Amino acid sequence: MVPRSSSIGKLDPEFLKQLVFGCLGSPDPRVIVGPKIGEDAAVIDFKDRALVVHSDPITGAVGNIGWLAVNVCANDIATRGVRPLWMLIVMLLPQNITSAQLKHITSQIDKAAKELGIAVIGGHSEFTLNIKRPILVATAIGEAEKERVVSSSGAKIGDSIIVTKGAAIEGTVILSTELAALLETKIDKTVIRNAQKFIELISVVEDALTATEVGGVHAMHDATEGGIAACLQEIAWASNLGIVAYEERIPIYEETKAVCDALNIDPLKTISSGSLIISTHPEKAEKIVAALKEKAIQASVIGKTVDKREGSYIFRCDETKLDLSKPVKEELWRALGEA
Repeated sequence: MVPRSSSIGKLDPEFLKQLVFGCLGSPDPRVIVGPKIGEDAAVIDFKDRALVVHSDPITGAVGNIGWLAVNVCANDIATRGVRPLWMLIVMLLPQNITSAQLKHITSQIDKAAKELGIAVIGGHSEFTLNIKRPILVATAIGEAEKERVVSSSGAKIGDSIIVTKGAAIEGTVILSTELAALLETKIDKTVIRNAQKFIELISVVEDALTATEVGGVHAMHDATEGGIAACLQEIAWASNLGIVAYEERIPIYEETKAVCDALNIDPLKTISSGSLIISTHPEKAEKIVAALKEKAIQASVIGKTVDKREGSYIFRCDETKLDLSKPVKEELWRALGEA
């Protein structure tokens, strides 16, 4: 099998299974959750505690790269029901970056980490040959009692599916920032400025910890690359079941709709850090939604889990179905490429 060399974004799941997951070094019985399609972070047994670790790169943004690096990586710790505590940052920098540009990045890292209560404890920085824009890779770490840790693979048939905030949040930020000049020829500048403010919605730490506190949560996953569609798909794959969701129930902010319409992309398949998918016991669903809304976090029940034989779909408003049986291609890369 050949990797998707012509497509930017995540490697094909089958390629991962065949050529990556078989090359993982020495097995360790203390690894409770290791590499698996759909799982957000590794979980390691530390007797009565669990250490939760995750790494993530930021490759599609420049303007908000420091802020995104911290928040996107921290989100994957939070989806385990665990507060992120420590972080390491790797900065790969183009040779022509200025001191002011680097200070802008590090100031964003500092501000984001302080807001989340995260200590930046190490990492690496270098000027890197043949790159034209900075690339940041963050590794976040948290700890919790083992029985409190949530996985992406714990969803059960009959669960209610909740989404927080709305679709394509991170995509809205990146596109309205990186392609502002192009968008100004298509939509109102006020809409673009409002879309750029979605950077404040990127964290799902409070979303995840609030849901966990209510109880009944079986699985959580944040909607990164591939958006809400890929997030639902990965929960289904990881939990070996099906999911039925409804587009009309998935919130899409007006600014997101305007940006996506202008660039002819699908918000359900556009990167959406800031949106958390929660699979929960149906009796807890409305309690979780209410608890989130008390903290001014929008949340909606968008569907349910079903037997795997029923498949995984998002029923569209136009009465078509978005089939989630095949890998979802991220729309952000196409929009950036065409621009």
